[in-house]
Amino acid sequence: MSTIPSIEQLNRETPENFIKAVNTLFETAPPLAKRLLDARPYNSYLELIDYGEKVCLGGELTPEEKIEVMNAHPRIGASKAGLSAMSLKEQGYNDRTAANSNEDEQVNITLAKLNQEYEDKYGFKFVVFVAGRPRYQIIPIIKERIAAGDREKELYVGITDMMLIAKDRLKKATESKI
Repeated sequence: MSTIPSIEQLNRETPENFIKAVNTLFETAPPLAKRLLDARPYNSYLELIDYGEKVCLGGELTPEEKIEVMNAHPRIGASKAGLSAMSLKEQGYNDRTAANSNEDEQVNITLAKLNQEYEDKYGFKFVVFVAGRPRYQIIPIIKERIAAGDREKELYVGITDMMLIAKDRLKKATESKI
């Protein structure tokens, strides 16, 4: 896990370093990054994440900006080469260069098809808080969410899960400092 500066240091960082640090917690699209930056100072990282959720779920972002925020997140089962170090670990990969097993390849092919179906239906990427589950366990979840057909609920659930991911990453980053 990348280390994150103290919240006091984060509040003093240059815009570039602020965004780099925040990207450790979640992949931030420019509309969210700008609002997080402009709202400094924060008393805690949890306050920052909660503010990010409020921005994303409230009326501050246009519908297009909300989609941009969702689409900043990597696809589950995407090529390992394009994943951040945290996403790589969260999706159950041990190594960026190791070959996938045949089972992993089949799971990733299925996820790629389902990701495309989801994006065609809703207009943004599927986001789920994997929470250490193997990728094959995500297949029934994405199928269920495609079948539900509720775009507004999907946007809400996706953003909420992005914030759960950020909180989980924060927990791991702070545990590594202890």
